[in-house]
Amino acid sequence: MTVTDPPILVALDVPDAEQAVRLARDLAPHVGGFKVGLRLLYGPGPGTVAAVAALGKPVFADAKLHDLPSQVEAAAARLAGVGARWVSAHASGGAEMLGGAVAGARRGSSGRCGVLGVTVLTSLGAAELSEMGIDLSPGRLVSRLARIVDRAGCEGVVCSALELGVIAGVADRLLKVVPGIRPDGAAAADQRRTATPAEALERRADWLVIGRPIVSASDPVAAARGIAATLMATPQPSMDDGQAGDLT
Repeated sequence: MTVTDPPILVALDVPDAEQAVRLARDLAPHVGGFKVGLRLLYGPGPGTVAAVAALGKPVFADAKLHDLPSQVEAAAARLAGVGARWVSAHASGGAEMLGGAVAGARRGSSGRCGVLGVTVLTSLGAAELSEMGIDLSPGRLVSRLARIVDRAGCEGVVCSALELGVIAGVADRLLKVVPGIRPDGAAAADQRRTATPAEALERRADWLVIGRPIVSASDPVAAARGIAATLMATPQPSMDDGQAGDLT
């Protein structure tokens, strides 16, 4: 990413690798990087990461790893080896598992790939957590998990924009990658905890993961350019901004 690239990672949630690469090539001049998620990783496979990375922008392999530490380490090494700049793993897997992911990512990329710890999915709210027997609000659970992510040596964290202040309060060194981004007027679909691109940036997000508002648009390039223009017009936060976390 150059200093002029907007902090947008486009989620290439499309059916096949050919379409993903074609879309990424069209969007590359207008965004900062790309996310390759489960649909592609379980379909055409990790080679999709390599094909998209060949375009010269960072690729987030959103594998959401969650297994035995040795299995997670091997999977992270594989994804790092094909060109992922970041690999995700569920923070709920614990510090040892995350440490395995960190070790695998480093080994597979000679230190160029980092791990992002996934805290609470943006599709989950307080009601969904309660249904699972978790008697914590999303904010308080994110706070606990972010500490584990930090202790395990991960590069960053995946959280909603609503918890960016929480992350700043407990582990501000972590790179903050934010999904659940919806421009004004866009449908939330299956997301629960969302924010507009400007809101997320004002709360000190480092990267915005944006999928359907760009990928499903009638003109994806125009959609990406429009969101990028909104971000350029957003006032940059000061170091004192965005510190109050949403623990409710």
